[in-house]
Amino acid sequence: MNYECFKVSIENQVAHIVLNRPEKRNAMNHAFWDELPEIVKDIDDNSRARVIVISSTGPHFTSGLDIGAFMGGGGQNSNDITHGAYFYSQVHKMQNTFSCLDNCRIPVLCAIQGGCIGGGVDLSTACDMRYTTADAFFTIFEINIGMTADVGTFPRLVKLIPEGVVKELAYTGRRMAADEARDVGLVNAVYPDQESLLAGVMEIAAEIASKAPMAIYGSKKIINYSRDHSTADGLDYIAIWNASMLQPKEMREAMTAAAEKRSGTFADLPPRRSTLKL
Repeated sequence: MNYECFKVSIENQVAHIVLNRPEKRNAMNHAFWDELPEIVKDIDDNSRARVIVISSTGPHFTSGLDIGAFMGGGGQNSNDITHGAYFYSQVHKMQNTFSCLDNCRIPVLCAIQGGCIGGGVDLSTACDMRYTTADAFFTIFEINIGMTADVGTFPRLVKLIPEGVVKELAYTGRRMAADEARDVGLVNAVYPDQESLLAGVMEIAAEIASKAPMAIYGSKKIINYSRDHSTADGLDYIAIWNASMLQPKEMREAMTAAAEKRSGTFADLPPRRSTLKL
């Protein structure tokens, strides 16, 4: 299927979603917010891959929201009494576009080159891991245009790096370089250039794809749950999860494959939409 903002390919159980408007610095226009969740939902719901990698084209990962495409608010204006309700619903739609990455069952790896600006921070922080080129930088740019970031930056970023650093970035709009982002824990690794970045991230994705999908799914589920709940709640949830989801057959296959120095043969995640008729 063809998309306005993305190229999508799937190979060896790894889905590669590429932002593909380099001439616009991959600014997020109206189509972007519809296409990304559609792509992710299709991959996840239909178990088309075991890992998703998101990368980009051109000198920058993304310049963030395409302000020009959204000016005018779809006919709403500041004097219209329905403006607030309209804006509220639009922001929720945009938040859900990135939440699909956090909520999908498989890991999402983000490969960032150049600028990760404004909405790019929202997108990248919704992914499981982030990797960058040496020239990459992050900026909460919204403050520079007189607004508060509202699509996911703060709820997610404050759980990834120290609160004081988040506030500094939010209040100043300054650029955080790749090395600093790695040092504070926002980025897993920094690569010299985009070619080595993609090669490295794809190698990590292949390693993840070689593991038992149900175990990866459970790991993502429990890590995200633990992030948002108390330690006691997390401990209880993992006990309940494994009581119903633990797969001895997959465990035996993983150990046998390791002993025989071969790749394991594991069951894929079931499609989300069951075809069973009850």
